[in-house]
Amino acid sequence: MGDSALTRARLLASATDEFAEHGIAGARVDRIAAAARANKSLIYTYFGSKDTLFDIVFDARVDADIAEIPFTALDLPGYAVSLYDMYLGDPALVRLLTWARLERTPTGSLFDRGPDNDADKFAAIAGAQQGGVLVDDISAEDLWSMLISLAGSWAQAAIVYTAAEHEPADDHHRRRTALAATVRRAFCCAR
Repeated sequence: MGDSALTRARLLASATDEFAEHGIAGARVDRIAAAARANKSLIYTYFGSKDTLFDIVFDARVDADIAEIPFTALDLPGYAVSLYDMYLGDPALVRLLTWARLERTPTGSLFDRGPDNDADKFAAIAGAQQGGVLVDDISAEDLWSMLISLAGSWAQAAIVYTAAEHEPADDHHRRRTALAATVRRAFCCAR
């Protein structure tokens, strides 16, 4: 990797930390540059603006984390537990999601990736509903939204309680078990 690629990577890493900690409005390009050991002008050269830099950081973090968790409508409890683990292991992700919701997109879809962004997931859910695997009295879109919300029950933006990696393994096991059981009861048909 050349010097410019390394500098760009350092800027992205430091921008991720800065945006997660301070949000879009509170982030400072001078702090990002200093943490990356780079000239502030390189942020504008590589990324154009602070807002564009946030978009790149946000998309990269979401894409990287979601790519690690394959979705199958045939195992929604397992998927929800995998999301719990992802949120637990990457607090910066939830903070970025929260800042994006607070500062950019207060309503509607958080991900501006086109109208069919989750179409494959909705189709998989609908197929599982038609196959009698999942309940069919909830739209695929609403089921998806509730599934994601349930998985985030203990994530960093949780209203009641936020879990942390350092907590006892028994606590995480209890939450994973409760989450899987709740998803199973809410969305899966008895077999």
